Amino acid sequence: MTGGQVVTQVLASEGVKHVFCVPGESYLEVLDGLYEHPEIELISTRHESGAAFMAEAYAKASGQVGVCMATRAVGLSNLSIGLHTARQDSTPLVAIVGHVPQDHQEKEAFQEVPLSEWFRPVCKWTVEIRDVKRIPELLHRAFYVASTGRKGPVLVVMPQDVLEAVTEPPVRDALPYHASLPQPDLSMVRNVHQELIRAARPVVIVGGGVTASAATNPLLAVAKRYELPLVSAFRRYDAVPNEDVYFAGWLGFGPNRGLVEEIGQADLVLTIGTRLSQVTTQDYTLLSPETKVIVVDVDPLAGVTAHPPAYVISSDAAAFCEALLAVSEDSGDLSTSNRTMRRDRIDRLHRAYLQFSEPRHIEGDGAVNLEGMMYDFARTVPEDTIITSDAGNFFGWLARYYRFNKPGTYVGPTSGAMGYGLPAALGVKLAKPSATVVAFAGDGGFMMTMSEMATAALYEIPVVAVVVNNSLYGTIRAHQERKHQGRPVGTSLFNPSFAEVARSFGGFGIRVTTNEEFKAGLAQALSAGRFALVEVLSDPKILSAGS
Repeated sequence: MTGGQVVTQVLASEGVKHVFCVPGESYLEVLDGLYEHPEIELISTRHESGAAFMAEAYAKASGQVGVCMATRAVGLSNLSIGLHTARQDSTPLVAIVGHVPQDHQEKEAFQEVPLSEWFRPVCKWTVEIRDVKRIPELLHRAFYVASTGRKGPVLVVMPQDVLEAVTEPPVRDALPYHASLPQPDLSMVRNVHQELIRAARPVVIVGGGVTASAATNPLLAVAKRYELPLVSAFRRYDAVPNEDVYFAGWLGFGPNRGLVEEIGQADLVLTIGTRLSQVTTQDYTLLSPETKVIVVDVDPLAGVTAHPPAYVISSDAAAFCEALLAVSEDSGDLSTSNRTMRRDRIDRLHRAYLQFSEPRHIEGDGAVNLEGMMYDFARTVPEDTIITSDAGNFFGWLARYYRFNKPGTYVGPTSGAMGYGLPAALGVKLAKPSATVVAFAGDGGFMMTMSEMATAALYEIPVVAVVVNNSLYGTIRAHQERKHQGRPVGTSLFNPSFAEVARSFGGFGIRVTTNEEFKAGLAQALSAGRFALVEVLSDPKILSAGS
């Protein structure tokens, strides 16, 4: 069998169901090997960035390792934005990239770059497989590295001659690795219990580690046991049901300023399954120097960069919450007066969040009012709708006015990558075929990967895209108006009719200019039974939610 056939055999043994790629001549043998594995669906995309975004979002939605492929330096260059997204989001991803034959290397061969060295800073691990006999060993290891500890992208480089080489089938197939999840040190958990009992103004900040480990229910039990307000980190809106009384709001761009001030006054912050990133911490200004921080994460280095922690507990989020609940059964409890004070604070913070996130039912003046759009959107889509999103100022209205009440219903890039929304929706829909999947994007970001409408048409993937069109790079225009008022440069855009383009791909497309038209158009899109797009013309003078 060829090296390419060995690769596909490993993919099958890892349980891979979908692979995303732009086909290339350097890995023809892998493509040929997939012909013998109909259980693995190959999704051929229109750009490598789309393939990487689809694989990354597929991994988030399925809980499995995403797989994408590309060819040599040019394909990997295009794939890179998805690898960076996977790195920032701790998403398990394996990228298989064909390379020039080994006897052509170091000669500036066609599309040659030392790929492993080039991408070592972006990926969790990079490896070039130079011997066909080592493909099973190293490719299985790639899946293991991608999916354990702090998950992330792994780059596997395969020279063309290795994929074309013929080898005997291994006497014993290499098997997938299996690893246990990290468990917390119980003495440290007891210390955390005592800190939570003693604290006057504790806050819990949670992230993707909660959704990845299905820890929402034990987390809510911890919040109830200790009367703790729960705050979601940047773009982790679905880690806690937003209408649960213990949810105090989210951190990111445009948060409730009252919540930011409350956290700034906290004497104890417990982080579970998240890093204290620049955006979450409001440019590292969120916490007081006196705030005691306790970090819980599978990666012991995850939470130590932004604020010196008092404790670092290397643990899966669900395992930690369950251990803390068990410890609390045998240890001291909150006093009645302390519990009452904490509950009053919980109620106050949740009421403030509900007020902050309640959209008004209002109409625009000559264009769609985005706050009113979110009022209608939330009342039209099913509660378990999975939303993917691009980056851009349009997102402020979605973040503020949509309440995520089920885990796993938001998929977005903490990297702020534009062009993510549509390909991510396709990846999510393949992972969750029975779910309603809606992609939100602005006109700037959507234009970057709108060619993947052809992928939606080819593979009959029925997702809905909502494209907010103000003919601007809105985020940058907002920065310009803030720092250099009246001096915009390079942020005005010319767009096609996105609705017409969707129809030209065989999808449903509608352009709306009023809120009433949006509500009707969204209902039509949801029932279209095929790829559908709602183009929303918005007011370019209104650049942010709440303005």
